[in-house]
Amino acid sequence: MERLDHLEHLDKHLVDELAQVARETVRDELREQTRKQRRTAMLYAASGAVALYAGAALALAVGLALALGLPDWAAALITAAILGAVAYVLRGAARPAGSRPTAGETVAGKGGAADATAPVAAPPSGLGTPYPPMPPVAPGAPGTPEPAAALRQDDIDPEQPHHRA
Repeated sequence: MERLDHLEHLDKHLVDELAQVARETVRDELREQTRKQRRTAMLYAASGAVALYAGAALALAVGLALALGLPDWAAALITAAILGAVAYVLRGAARPAGSRPTAGETVAGKGGAADATAPVAAPPSGLGTPYPPMPPVAPGAPGTPEPAAALRQDDIDPEQPHHRA
């Protein structure tokens, strides 16, 4: 029995040592990965800062070139309008392609005379419609099928997921 106790102590010691080695290995690997990511993030930040200054210098050059033939206030106003237009185009290019409605697309589907009453409205985030689409016919209107019976509070099982298929 004493021999088994000794082996049990060795097993516990071996497990503890193995766990310590695994922790150190994982810690070293994470440290190396974060060091690489930190360097990449610093390079992106530096690139953005330099690009910002380059854009400011370009805007200044455009303004000064326009100021040669126009009053200073007009040159500044035209430069601001150009920068605003560029910002608008870049904002549109940054949106995902799936969230932009195509010409003639509406809530009920793709173009057509019956669909032309309700255009698709996207929220400021650009992540899709802010509300569910409306059905083409009001519920309960003559000639529409009756909706399925509504769930009562007694029919809901709190242990089951809360979505319907």
